Amino acid sequence: MPNSSFLNTIYRWRSRAGFFGLVLVLIFSRPSLVSLLLGLGICLFGLFIRTWSSGHLIKEKKLIVSGPYQYTRNPLYFANLIIGISVVVVSLSWFVLIIFTVYFLLFYPLAVKREKGKMKNLFPKDYKDYEKKVPLFFPSLRINRPTDKRQFSWGLYKKNKEYRALLGAVLFWMLMAGRLILF
Repeated sequence: MPNSSFLNTIYRWRSRAGFFGLVLVLIFSRPSLVSLLLGLGICLFGLFIRTWSSGHLIKEKKLIVSGPYQYTRNPLYFANLIIGISVVVVSLSWFVLIIFTVYFLLFYPLAVKREKGKMKNLFPKDYKDYEKKVPLFFPSLRINRPTDKRQFSWGLYKKNKEYRALLGAVLFWMLMAGRLILF
């Protein structure tokens, strides 16, 4: 197993690698109108899940089991998978599929593992029960899930700076539309 220093380095490089990957996506994409519209629809679904998640999330203060956290312990990461799939769909490129797959498999298992460890340390008793009822990544509609009546909060959405994901997505899709029109 790689040492923790190496894993920490990989973890810190995820954002930079993502930016580099998006530059490659812009270079190698060959969008069509259909792939643009289909990809955009998929992306909107991913952004909806990110919005819903961040409107429930109180970072490191409370174990959140409301909203999408009833279905997966990592709804933000799951939403990123959906958004990544939308990028692959719009690109119409096998190379972009390979880039996304490598990126996701390199960075996300590590991020999910780190998040799980952090939650176990912060909320040892509550997390143990939560872990039994809610899957780590892929959502489940299982009946025996935790319930919390906490409502979505736009204040939490803003506090968690989720609008940055929306702005990034708007910029990306504008660039892809421009790529479709100009090339």
